[in-house]
Amino acid sequence: MSEYYRGKRTRNIYDPKEKKPFKISRSAIDLFVTCPRCFYLDRKLGVGRPPGYPFSLNIAVDALLKKEFDIHRAKGQCHPLMKKYGIEARPVDREEMDDWRTTLKGIRYLHKQTNLLIYGAIDDLWENDKRQFIVVDYKATAKQEAIVALDKEWQDGYKRQMEVYQWLFRRNGFEVARRGYFVYCNGKTDREAFDARLEFDITLVPHDGDDKWVEGVIGDLHACLNRDVVPKAAEGCDYCRYRHDAAEVMGTPPKSD
Repeated sequence: MSEYYRGKRTRNIYDPKEKKPFKISRSAIDLFVTCPRCFYLDRKLGVGRPPGYPFSLNIAVDALLKKEFDIHRAKGQCHPLMKKYGIEARPVDREEMDDWRTTLKGIRYLHKQTNLLIYGAIDDLWENDKRQFIVVDYKATAKQEAIVALDKEWQDGYKRQMEVYQWLFRRNGFEVARRGYFVYCNGKTDREAFDARLEFDITLVPHDGDDKWVEGVIGDLHACLNRDVVPKAAEGCDYCRYRHDAAEVMGTPPKSD
């Protein structure tokens, strides 16, 4: 079997007759926002997008950052990066942190109107002097320019990611600061030699989240799952364009409303 495609999924498929809450991850919400057809094919029909390769270096950076912030978490100290940017906060030290940062658990909320169990795994959580939680996400890249703002269209997904996390914590009864932060690690490529070391410039990029859209999208997402017709593809979806062009060449264009 191909390493790119593992066949139709038979688990975690939405069934409108099922009484048990249906799990919807933060990434599934973003998939729906990006392309309702891809979301429907995945969660209703069991045919997901081909998986991409894991970003191993990014995963390593995330793991090391968590270890670093955990040192200050255990000591109840402010991290030097917070001091550099004048942020009066400390990493949250609660026993739930392990669950909140674990992909298969995360922070959860049962949306009773739709019976959808919404969840997502954060990278980190800080608390300011107002006793408000600050949602934090780690990012790693290698760009020539300094990363000081989320001003590219492709970064809109990062903003939605943080806003879903903020929504989840608020729905769990926590006070959450509107401003969250991205710890952005930018790999340096101007060194004379590698010398078995990869160095980074680290910036703290703020984002003032607005989670008002989340509730409406969950309702739209639920309505989409209860349809019997595959929805239209989002304009510009490369996956849907590929499926359409391949089917057209083979003489079997896909049907939709």
